[in-house]
Amino acid sequence: MPNITSAKKRVRQAEKSRQHNKHIMSGMRTCVKNVIKAISAGDKELAQTAYCAAVSSLDATASKGLIHRNKAARHKSRLNKAVHAMSA
Repeated sequence: MPNITSAKKRVRQAEKSRQHNKHIMSGMRTCVKNVIKAISAGDKELAQTAYCAAVSSLDATASKGLIHRNKAARHKSRLNKAVHAMSA
């Protein structure tokens, strides 16, 4: 445990930031999982709706610097490919 006041403050700030980032990352992962579930269920309409939500979540996560923008692009590309590969 730190003894210096500024170090104690950094510990508090780091924990607060970690909790906030954890919440955002969890929500992003949930959105991606929802798309995967809809694809495996064969529901194209639901998959497209979930994909739109996932894209928004991935972009927000990347813009905050929690994931790299190329990782967000890779996820979006793969999900989009899977949604379009579904039979109508």
